[in-house]
Amino acid sequence: MIKRLTSLMLLVATTTVFAQSNDSVTIDLASLKKENWTEQEANNAALITDFVQHLMNDHDFDYVMKHYNDSAYVQHNRNLPDKVTGLVGFLTEFVEEYPDYSYDVKHIYVDGDYVIFHSHATLNKEDRGNDEKGMNIIDTWRIEDGRIVEHWDSIQALDFSMRVYSLISGGDIANENGVF
Repeated sequence: MIKRLTSLMLLVATTTVFAQSNDSVTIDLASLKKENWTEQEANNAALITDFVQHLMNDHDFDYVMKHYNDSAYVQHNRNLPDKVTGLVGFLTEFVEEYPDYSYDVKHIYVDGDYVIFHSHATLNKEDRGNDEKGMNIIDTWRIEDGRIVEHWDSIQALDFSMRVYSLISGGDIANENGVF
């Protein structure tokens, strides 16, 4: 377990260098970390940071499938297909249409096995940092034995085009999991 966590920390550091060289948004875990987190909570935050950085900002879906394709992942967003394979499939198509999609983490909260990211997602590079564009997202993941096993989210569209997109795409039910 300690070897895996050390590897994970190295992967997060490598991700930062990789992301900066590709002009993508980088999650700055060091500045978002809270002093009161236990060692396990810090490890859980690092795990989710690595997952989200590769998935949402680097769009490195091969990496995500290699490191996180675990059949235990339950998706509670009813508009997304279940499992990591469903999530990667959805985002692969999504970033083909919106290649500059990014996920800027503003706050990280950890409570034991739960990690919560409060983020600003944007579709276009020029909208990054503009809190009147994109989406306000709160994601919650549950971790069990070092594996991401559940995900919930709440999404608020910030501008008209995102409200229209949410309205159009919001009615498709893609999995049978409940929202709670």
